[in-house]
Amino acid sequence: MRVVLRVRNTDPTEALSDYIDRRLGIAFGRLEEQVDHVRVKVSGLNGPRGGTRKSCRISVSLRPFGRVAVQETDLDLHSAIDRAANRVARLLSQRLEKAKALGREAEKAAA
Repeated sequence: MRVVLRVRNTDPTEALSDYIDRRLGIAFGRLEEQVDHVRVKVSGLNGPRGGTRKSCRISVSLRPFGRVAVQETDLDLHSAIDRAANRVARLLSQRLEKAKALGREAEKAAA
């Protein structure tokens, strides 16, 4: 699994990169072999009331099903990363389960 991290309008740190790598490893777990590459874009946003919100967008290329992308925003960057990683992991699991179910139906129809 190859991870590409892009940081915009916030301070990039090695700790942030390590946190994202660790979090994605936990989120994908058993799905890691099907994941071709991951793009993570972290950015700071200016809120309407002057507060700063953080955004995390995760885009995953999954073999052979294509791409899945999610985006989360929060005042805390780590919370946005956690929620985005959880959402993308759920979407990937759903796609894999759906593909397995379709494969089982095809086998039954062929038999």
